[in-house]
Amino acid sequence: MSDVFEPGSEHEQVVFAHDPATGLKAIIAIHSTALGPALGGTRFHPYASTADALRDVLNLSRGMSYKAALAGLDLGGGKAVIIGDPATAKNEALLRAYGRHVQSLGGRYYTACDVGTYSVDMDHIARECSFVTGRTVAHGGAGDSSVLTAYGVFQGMRAAAQVAWGSTSLAGRTVGVAGVGKVGSHLVRHLVEDGASVVVTDVHAPAVERVRSEHPAVRVVASEGELVASQLDVYAPCAMGDAITDAVVDVLSARIVCGAANNQLAHPGIEKALEERGVLYAPDYCVNAGGLVQVADELEGFSFDRAQQRAARIFDTTLEVFELAASDGVPPAIAADRLAERRMREVGRLRGMWLPRL
Repeated sequence: MSDVFEPGSEHEQVVFAHDPATGLKAIIAIHSTALGPALGGTRFHPYASTADALRDVLNLSRGMSYKAALAGLDLGGGKAVIIGDPATAKNEALLRAYGRHVQSLGGRYYTACDVGTYSVDMDHIARECSFVTGRTVAHGGAGDSSVLTAYGVFQGMRAAAQVAWGSTSLAGRTVGVAGVGKVGSHLVRHLVEDGASVVVTDVHAPAVERVRSEHPAVRVVASEGELVASQLDVYAPCAMGDAITDAVVDVLSARIVCGAANNQLAHPGIEKALEERGVLYAPDYCVNAGGLVQVADELEGFSFDRAQQRAARIFDTTLEVFELAASDGVPPAIAADRLAERRMREVGRLRGMWLPRL
């Protein structure tokens, strides 16, 4: 997927939402509803400019279309961003105002949690909106979707280990996790339980301390740059996007890159540079789909066991991506795109766009 494109191109709908009374400034992007209504989280982040927010929401929403298609869901891709610092700007009034804007789309977009938003925030949004997933368990929702996001990344990592070393176990391998927030901390637990040696970093000191207190054997380094330069078997970017840059590729010792962050490749061509360095890249939207699977299950009446079984299939999907990459002679990122595009093309509704029933 290309990282830069004209604003709104390829997208069905882009909505700028503003509520002067609460200070809400948000953008909702619906990339595709060919497979069904768009589902994607709401990111609350202090973007430096509206242009930065727009670029992020367009890329993220497009990634959601591919993620849903590759995960086998009858859903399209959408995403939303709220511009502001969630630590100071987020409140009930603003979230409810945002909910009214989502409601105005009539079900073409379902929202959920993302960076800077939590299940309790979804409960506030749901007071004004019928199209909300990722709600708290107390309100009939799936709760924290990071649980199965991390589980899916771990399954993808096991598949990558099978291809790289002939074993699905990470025991004895050194895994570097950049970002130990909602998803990264759960991933660390899976890795420690599997016998891996884990090295972590995060700009948020309390997140690091929480992981260290739960897993005393985990080693901490001061920065992402130091982590990337360490001797690793697996590098797991679990923070913001654009984690894999040319500079990272030049110093990376890891045999595998497999993490939860969205849009990890900083620019087109990075996937080829990774392949040339002998690094096996597990496409981000393939392995991090567990959270989407979890919140999508809410639409049927949530069952954690059912959602976890579906998220476990990420292992098989990741292997399928690697097999297609090998047979077609292309990097895994391109193979994943081909599989997703094939499903959107072959299964997508002939009208190419989902509309609510009247």
